Amino acid sequence: MIENPLRLKASRQKPVTSGQRPVPRSQEPEASDQSPDAQSQTPAARCKRPDASLRRATLGLSSSRRQPSCNRPFIVPVFLPHAGCPHQCVFCNQSAITGKRSTPTSKDVHHQIKTFLNFRRKPRQNTQIAFYGGNFFGIQAQTAERLLAQATQYVTTGHAHSIRFSTRPDTIQRQQMALIKDYPVSTIELGVQSMDERVLKLSKRGHSAADTIKAMHLLKELGYEAGVQLMVGLPGDNAQRLQATAQKIARLKPDFIRIYPTVVLSGSPLAALYKKGNYVPLSLAEAVSQVKDLYLLFKRENIRVIRMGLQASVDLQNGSTILAGPYHPSFGHLVYSEIFLEMAMSAIQSDHSKAKSVILNVHPHSVSKMSGLKNENIKRLCQEFGLQTVDIVADDSLKKNQLKISTRP
Repeated sequence: MIENPLRLKASRQKPVTSGQRPVPRSQEPEASDQSPDAQSQTPAARCKRPDASLRRATLGLSSSRRQPSCNRPFIVPVFLPHAGCPHQCVFCNQSAITGKRSTPTSKDVHHQIKTFLNFRRKPRQNTQIAFYGGNFFGIQAQTAERLLAQATQYVTTGHAHSIRFSTRPDTIQRQQMALIKDYPVSTIELGVQSMDERVLKLSKRGHSAADTIKAMHLLKELGYEAGVQLMVGLPGDNAQRLQATAQKIARLKPDFIRIYPTVVLSGSPLAALYKKGNYVPLSLAEAVSQVKDLYLLFKRENIRVIRMGLQASVDLQNGSTILAGPYHPSFGHLVYSEIFLEMAMSAIQSDHSKAKSVILNVHPHSVSKMSGLKNENIKRLCQEFGLQTVDIVADDSLKKNQLKISTRP
């Protein structure tokens, strides 16, 4: 029997009344309980910006900078659009995505960090200063050290706990890693995008799948938390190639993954191909389906997917930045909703009562995922199975990634 069904909030369907006692019929496989905007977990900083006597002082405490997830870090982003990039990838226009046009000055960096630190509602155990949008190991060493030193000041004073940045796989070399060993860097994200050589070439990435394999092995050897960024819908890619990429990445066991759909950004080389008819982007439904398949594959391998879809921003929604492609401000939510829809369909098909009214019990945090945007999942279930009503009931006894079906005449 379901307790406290009136906790239903996100669904427009009426909850089960006290006179109705649904009997559980089946329980479907789990889907993830992570939100689409979840950030990766990170260990506390291994050291502050040290003087010579304190360098690597804490390394004796652990052989790894990585540790099991415990709480979501507060990310303080500093954007470096195109900084350190040897060339422009076919899909890229970081200035359009970030709204930035140049590498920030020292004053800009401090302003960005202080601004975002003020957004914290309460102190968190893990606060990370993150350098995004460029190829960190590709920028000049003097500039990189300036940025790291500035970020380290906040670690030293206790306002942050560690640093993270993104870079290309082919820049992960022992010589480069030696440059950051004395800074509190804990997390490095690799812009992998694909493990298919043809797709990488057509996307003008300039690195190979072998570079990614070498980079991941070195990061793990040195104990860094290593993340991977993938894209769906790249030129020359398809569902089969994408699955092969995912399987290769899964074997490398990254700590987390971000998945982005390819969109046609104004000012990108891809925009020219699109206008000439030489590139056709995925539809929103195709992109959601492909990302869902990747998500489920990585879940089976116990690899966290911390983001699905581009971060929503005013620049991306102003109508001039994105020319075409599967952009949606709630892309991750669409993926989760598709997963819950498939769970519900499987559960209804397994129930042979031919009832016209179905009750779907989910965790309170999963009600909106089950109902879908604008109750689209409910509409689809009614159409598919000829149902008169589909009620979604919040049930605290279930996990966030579980669903339980009940029926009534």
